[in-house]
Parts: sequence; structure tokens; C-alpha cells
Amino acid sequence: MKIKETIVVEGRDDTTAVRAAVECLTVETHGYGIRPQTWELIRKAYETTGIIVFTDPDHAGEQIRKRITERFPDAKQAFLDRGLAEKNGDIGIENAAPESIIEALKKARCRQENSRAEITMSDMVRWGLCGRDDSGKKRDALGAQLGIGHANSKTFCRRLNAFGITAEEVEAAIAETEDTD
Repeated sequence: MKIKETIVVEGRDDTTAVRAAVECLTVETHGYGIRPQTWELIRKAYETTGIIVFTDPDHAGEQIRKRITERFPDAKQAFLDRGLAEKNGDIGIENAAPESIIEALKKARCRQENSRAEITMSDMVRWGLCGRDDSGKKRDALGAQLGIGHANSKTFCRRLNAFGITAEEVEAAIAETEDTD
């Protein structure tokens, strides 16, 4: 199942668990102290794909959810029962079974899509955005230009597709960033 919205989670382990259940783009808050760059990425996702807030069913998760919802009131909300997210006394999305994650996202009324991604990893290689010594630097410049932030090549490709950025837009932005070098 592929989800159109961007799912906002707390950390890397949550991303791993969610991506084991569904194909999607995630943004990680890395806890309560959300950095300005992360707020900007959440805003971009909110305005383009829409977001689903999917934080841990504990006090910290609820506080993070509250902060995000204050800024983005129309964000969809996915909830997981504490019992489904607990393992050895630890509570978190990362402990949930894929079936539980899928059910929570369905209840959030996520939009599903069946279409293939327009931009592929082959495009990323062709543009020099992966596979070269300077690929990270090139992605950073392009990410700043397009407003999608810093990411490794796979996540960058996912973001390009999730935010509906076309190959033509990428090529134009690459040309523009190369002109400023």
C-alpha cells in the first residue's frame, strides 16, 4: 500500500516500522525540540502532499502532536493504542506490528495511490545526485533550491516524487544552482 500524504513520526525507528508496513515518505521530528529545518520540511509537506501526524502513544508523543497540530490544524491524525505499541515496557510506533500501523493509517483516512514514481534512481544517477563524490553537496544545493531539505539519495528521490516535483523542474533547478556556482 502506498500512502500519498507525508507521515510525521518522532524518529528513525518509527520511520523503519512505518515503511515496513506501507510505502510512504516520512519526516522525523527527532523528539520535542523540532529544528527550524524540520518545521520547514513539515510545512512543505503539509502544503503539497498533506501530512499525517503519527506520534508515539505516550506523553512526549502527545506533546509533539499538539505542537504540530497547532501549526498545521488540518493535518490528519493517526493513533495507535498503547497496548499495540508496547514491547518490554517501551512504548513507541517502532514496536507496532505492520498490520496495526496499516489499520491506524486507514483510520486516519490516508489517501492511497497506485501510480508509479516519475523520478527514478536512474534519473538521480544521471543528474549526479547519487553515485559521485560530490552528490551529497549537489543534493544539498538542490534541496535548498526546491525547499525539500537535505537527505540521502533514496529519501531525496522519494521527496521529489511525494512533493510532485517533475523531472523538468529538477533539471531547471540543477541548471540554476550550477549557474550560481
